[in-house]
Amino acid sequence: MNRFLRLLITVAMLSVAVMAWGEGPGPSWDQLPRDEQQMLKPFKDRWERMPQEKRDRLRRGAERWRTMTPEERSEAQERYRRWKALPPEQREMIRKRFSEFRKLPPEEQEKIRSRYRWYRSLPPEQRRVLREKWHGMTPEERQGMRERWHTMSPEERQEFQKR
Repeated sequence: MNRFLRLLITVAMLSVAVMAWGEGPGPSWDQLPRDEQQMLKPFKDRWERMPQEKRDRLRRGAERWRTMTPEERSEAQERYRRWKALPPEQREMIRKRFSEFRKLPPEEQEKIRSRYRWYRSLPPEQRRVLREKWHGMTPEERQGMRERWHTMSPEERQEFQKR
């Protein structure tokens, strides 16, 4: 009986360990569907050496691409072209800011998205004026503006945005 109990505990521990490892390394290049291989062809030579997380990210991106309309694909290609044209330091700064954004609580992320949507809804001329005002401020003035914004009520914010 004692031996049976030890065997049972060992099997249980092994089962837990196997579940903790997850599904394993994922599909090899040859196991990917043909259409996915075609889309991910630039990564073929590196596929087997890539971390699983990156493979999963690439596969999700390929799936998104497959479901895009031609207009959405064109917009995505243009955004990518602009991204590649940025200096490496600026791309790194953007990556860092995005990483910081992802660490924020969901409510904070939504506030930022909402403000961005508001800004994007403004006419181009109004956005230009706001950008110029912002760039004309000192770092201290910008910080004061941020602090003022955070202490405003929703009504005060709406009134401020109308100016």
